[in-house]
Amino acid sequence: MNKSVTQVSIAKWRQYSWLLIVSIVIALSMLVGCGPSGPSIEALETVDYTPLPIDDWEMSTPAEQELDPMLVAEMYYNAAKLETIYSLLVIKNGYLVAERYFNEGSVEQKDRLQSVTKSYTSALVGIAIENGYLSSVDQKMLDFFPEVAAQITDPRKEQITIRDMLQMRAGYPREETDDALWEGLLSGYYIPLIEEFPLVSDPGTRFHYSNLTSNWLGIIVDRATGTNLKSFAEEHLFPAIDVEAGEWGTDAEGHNNGCGDLHLTARDAAKFGLLYLNDGIYEGNQIVPANWVHDSLQTYSVNEAFVKKVGHFRDIGYGYQWWSANAGEHHVNFAWGHGGQLIVLVDKFNMVIVTTSYPFWKENTDESWKNEKAIITMVSEFIKSLPSEVK
Repeated sequence: MNKSVTQVSIAKWRQYSWLLIVSIVIALSMLVGCGPSGPSIEALETVDYTPLPIDDWEMSTPAEQELDPMLVAEMYYNAAKLETIYSLLVIKNGYLVAERYFNEGSVEQKDRLQSVTKSYTSALVGIAIENGYLSSVDQKMLDFFPEVAAQITDPRKEQITIRDMLQMRAGYPREETDDALWEGLLSGYYIPLIEEFPLVSDPGTRFHYSNLTSNWLGIIVDRATGTNLKSFAEEHLFPAIDVEAGEWGTDAEGHNNGCGDLHLTARDAAKFGLLYLNDGIYEGNQIVPANWVHDSLQTYSVNEAFVKKVGHFRDIGYGYQWWSANAGEHHVNFAWGHGGQLIVLVDKFNMVIVTTSYPFWKENTDESWKNEKAIITMVSEFIKSLPSEVK
């Protein structure tokens, strides 16, 4: 009798538990259904991202280039909500398929690209090697700074190569980690800091994002070529890709800043992205050596940066002054500047995405990072949403 009662009780408890689980699942489904949803098809159909009728780009549409117009519309719908974005451009198969300007942005505006500049500095290093001004990436940093070499007290600095500098593996620290380092970066007098600032790791062993290292790279190009970065670029890079650069800020000694402060329009930034997407070729001419583009877009350090993920970008890595990441199933390389300046290469889809934004010049705050992250999230969400296979 007691055994039978027990069996009935267990059966009822199992039935009750199952009903409870079903009820919870239904309730959760209802909650999800009542949550926020994406824009409606009707809302997306009103989004205008038609490129402006200016003849410096061949134009097309996303559909003609086998890119889902609704995915593009949703990215532009999201971009319109952002407070600091200036521009958003999409290039597919060499065609400008989407373009829009927001807030204070315009097609003529030459924006401060911040650390996107580093990728241009890298290109100029490669061009300097190709033209015989530099012998190789294995040249030592101190070969170009004899006035400092005699004062070096840390022998490890004698081993730093141009390759280490390009990969951000020279051993110098990230300036944002210390007020004294940050003040040194803002001082404009960079050459003495080669000796004054300590290494935080052995050269070639660890990634540390160092603006000063990029500035020293720029000065190396200056000294090797006998001119400054902007003049060298105006001879070997900008005209070759139909670009007219704006201001390029200088340090206290007149060197263009290798780490930042190049001003370009969003369309001109897109031409640089297209150049790297096409192995250094622009309109049939080899502008940057193909092997340099290849080496620049490799990943030499991964998940060693100050962020391990941002938006939908994961496995964040670094090449020769270019970043890399994965967004969902897709690999990207990108030039990245403070505030949300981006030139993103999605090689799998033969696509370039460009954003410019308020640069937050010398503003390293929670507010600046929040806005920068919002722009990266918007772009990376679009890339993650792309189909697994190319049509």
